[in-house]
Amino acid sequence: MTKDWRSRAGTIFTCQKKTASGSRGMVVSNHPLASAAGAEMLAAGGNAVDAAIATLFTLTVVEPMMVGIIGGGMAHVRLADGSHRFIDGQSTVPLAVKPDAYRSKPGSAHDVFDTVGDENLVGPKSVGAPGSLKAWCETLRRFGTMSLADVMQPAIKHAARGYPATPYLHECITDAATDLAKDKPIAKIYLPEGVPLKPGERVVQAEYAETLRTIAREGEAALYSGPLGDILVDYMKQHGGFITHDDLRWYKTVERQPIKASYRGWDILGPPPPAASGVHIAQMLNILEGYDVRSMGFGTAETIHLLAEVLKIAFADRAAASGDPDFIDVPVARLTSKDYADERRGAIDPKRAQRWGAGVKQFESAYTTHMTAADAFGNVVATTQTINNLFGAKIMIPGLGVVPNNYMNLFDPRPGRALSVQPGKRVTTSMSPMMALREGRIVYAFGLPGGKRIFPSAFQALVNLIDHGMSLQEAVEAPRVWTEGNALEVELAVPDSVRAQLKERGHDVLPAATVAGGMNGIEFHDDGTMSGAACWRADGTPIGLAGGLAKAGVRFGIGR
Repeated sequence: MTKDWRSRAGTIFTCQKKTASGSRGMVVSNHPLASAAGAEMLAAGGNAVDAAIATLFTLTVVEPMMVGIIGGGMAHVRLADGSHRFIDGQSTVPLAVKPDAYRSKPGSAHDVFDTVGDENLVGPKSVGAPGSLKAWCETLRRFGTMSLADVMQPAIKHAARGYPATPYLHECITDAATDLAKDKPIAKIYLPEGVPLKPGERVVQAEYAETLRTIAREGEAALYSGPLGDILVDYMKQHGGFITHDDLRWYKTVERQPIKASYRGWDILGPPPPAASGVHIAQMLNILEGYDVRSMGFGTAETIHLLAEVLKIAFADRAAASGDPDFIDVPVARLTSKDYADERRGAIDPKRAQRWGAGVKQFESAYTTHMTAADAFGNVVATTQTINNLFGAKIMIPGLGVVPNNYMNLFDPRPGRALSVQPGKRVTTSMSPMMALREGRIVYAFGLPGGKRIFPSAFQALVNLIDHGMSLQEAVEAPRVWTEGNALEVELAVPDSVRAQLKERGHDVLPAATVAGGMNGIEFHDDGTMSGAACWRADGTPIGLAGGLAKAGVRFGIGR
């Protein structure tokens, strides 16, 4: 059983949730109905990929503020043969977008992508070409065992008959209410009579249920070359958006190989560019490997100071050299090398905070979702998906019942930069669907939402597991910190005494209720069982499958 965690600094946190265990499979997502959808596929004899796709479609219904079929994401798939691959279904810049399509707000900072009229943030002009639906359908065909129609049934059911809103959904609607109220179709569902849905009230999405039924019959072609795509393109044409039929026909998913890091005898596998996460997690682990982190203790000022300096180094390099590798040269080999880590480590002052510049040449949303699934055959899926900001573009496409992404807010409206708008360019992301192996055996698979706070939080979870010896439940729930060079965000569970010591070292400490979102994952044990864990920062729920079918040859007598 998970106990209160006590550090050498006196830091105490208590896990709010319990793990689930299973021997035949595990599904963990940030909504109980979505986890149940995946578990249903495992119970029916499906594999982890079947479970993952069923979970993702259901999340589009029960976490509509986070994920949708007109969105994007990254899936880390480990097959039973031990091979790993990343399926990149990230959104791309529409082909009709010109480099000067948006005007940057006067006075915007270097890393702030605000535009005049918020055109890249809210409304049709903020929508990027969708990748999620195509990636999910292709992944199911290649690696799953069940039909698309079968894995979509739970999502269709919940969309058609409704489900009770959680307090978390109510809070998200409330946070976005001002923008949602400007669009009648989306306000009709989430702001009935002008007020946010209350916890327990039913969320019914009848129009979206019809869209899902069409996809179940026709597959992704319904959107990329069929009637659903016609509705999307017509809406964009009428409302000044950029997506055309050419974007839908042109869009391709990309299979990529993982970034691999070694850390204290562990193999860590993460996403490659255009994701920034795998590269910089490897970089930070390489730097940290030169310190005895275990003896420093979890949550001490000494440890948090070191984490902060390492994060600032990573973000300085990320700003200089992250992006779509089809458009810029990302120096992966240098950033992930042990020699480069030695060079950067040598400049860290163990007693004083510093400002860091990039050592190589050359804005993300916190509203995302993550799920993790595994089966008894050895297949594992960790995937992070999003429509970018909370409720994406804050509009709903009539005739589809779909909330589209606002991915264009992740591109720099100013030409000539690594993240500048260019037709066909893929989104750069911090998504971190991670897996950790020991002597070739998978031990952990996990991930989380949280924008630019994702990969620093995933990095800290690895440190918690490997250096501090936490259980998976403790690692996903432990207090986190984050900085990219300015204020150091420190979750409230870290004691005032530690925050005071950090201020003495020169950090601008900012207490934070949460750093990033609901992490979830799976631990694989030597005896073939697995544990699922989800943290308090979202509606995360693990569901494990155990037991099995009746023993062969069993007969039941009647009336004896």
